[in-house]
Amino acid sequence: MRPLFWRFFASFWLALLIAVGLSLLFMRLLNKEDWVIARHPGLQSLARDWAQTYEQQGTAAAQQLLQQQRQRHQVYTQVLDESGQPLMRGTFPPRAAALEARRGQAPLPWRRLTEEFQSAAGHTYLFIYRIPHHQLRSWQRDNLLWPAGALLIVLAVLSLFSTLLALFITRPLQQLRLAVHELGSTAYQKDTLARLAQRHDPFGLLARDFNQMGQRLQEQIASQRQLLRDLSHELRSPLARLRVALALSERAAADEREALSARLHLECDRLQQLIDEILNLARLDSDPGPARDIQLSGLLQQLCEQARLQVWETPLELECSADIQLQGWPVLLERALDNLLRNALRFSPDGQAVEIRAMQSHQHLLISIRDHGPGVPAEYLPRLGESFFRVPGQSACGYGLGLAIARRCAERHGGRLLLANHPQGGFIATLELPVAQPPQPVQG
Repeated sequence: MRPLFWRFFASFWLALLIAVGLSLLFMRLLNKEDWVIARHPGLQSLARDWAQTYEQQGTAAAQQLLQQQRQRHQVYTQVLDESGQPLMRGTFPPRAAALEARRGQAPLPWRRLTEEFQSAAGHTYLFIYRIPHHQLRSWQRDNLLWPAGALLIVLAVLSLFSTLLALFITRPLQQLRLAVHELGSTAYQKDTLARLAQRHDPFGLLARDFNQMGQRLQEQIASQRQLLRDLSHELRSPLARLRVALALSERAAADEREALSARLHLECDRLQQLIDEILNLARLDSDPGPARDIQLSGLLQQLCEQARLQVWETPLELECSADIQLQGWPVLLERALDNLLRNALRFSPDGQAVEIRAMQSHQHLLISIRDHGPGVPAEYLPRLGESFFRVPGQSACGYGLGLAIARRCAERHGGRLLLANHPQGGFIATLELPVAQPPQPVQG
């Protein structure tokens, strides 16, 4: 969140500097010579009135006009002709003029303004005005234009930046609040924060993380709901068989109870096997920890040796390069491959080998297991991998969880499980895994 802090910090100071700068610029514009001459009540029409009075009534009337302006507005005036010579005495005291000439650029207690005016008769006059600073400031305060304008500029700039900053903060937070509400009501959609996730700032990073978390939680919730529905359906059959066996054992004779006891043990073993597979499926939603390097050839050889030690008499053909490695979770990958291998051994006819091949490209790693069994009808292929789904008419025992576990393991590694009938006969299951680092699971 450090970039966000500096963004807020810089925005605040930028707004403040802009407001101060515009205020100073505005006050400087208001204090310019042309603006003061055009707005000051003692100067805005003095040149025109004096030229008209001087040309029509003479020097005495023009001098009287300047005296009236000095008494009314404290404006001291000198008038020069085109050659720079004074046309009359004016209202500026000679001693003050000498002081101004002697001090040069030193600060003076008045503001000096000049105006060149051309009368209707074609004569040009140069007016030199001097206004005491205190009188000029008093007029500016009374006018109230420059402080009001400066204040309005400051308020406008700060309001604009505050509005933009508030929208920058509140809009993402509002979207996140709505997303949290949807997530709490299990109505979260993965595109809820799609626009916010496109931003390249901490809010965008938070939205992307929230999208991943929300999608993962929704998948877990949907998976758990489906698991509960399937579990309630699948447990009815073994429980019904157990009740029947118990009822028969209560009515059976002594010599028949041994067979019924064996049947009860068998049903209990099947129920235990079903529960174990359900637990294995449920554990896939937990955090498996950080990904590790996996030596694929060693893992496949270990699975083949375990299969040969069991009752399987089907030959195995393994084709895997010794240098194939990937990043992932060995326990999950072993569980997926073990289920696929057991499934292939269960349906492959005696004497026909099960082929296990691993091929690596630039982007994907393909691990395929093919049997030479009867395959699967085309209409049931899309449903393979669903929990508790079994193709109708199978004689082999099972609960329809092996392919579901393999599919979930592949998805945890960022890949997928491809199931199809082989063109030359039999069935082939392929794990397509990414070569790069798999996505880290989101803890739910």
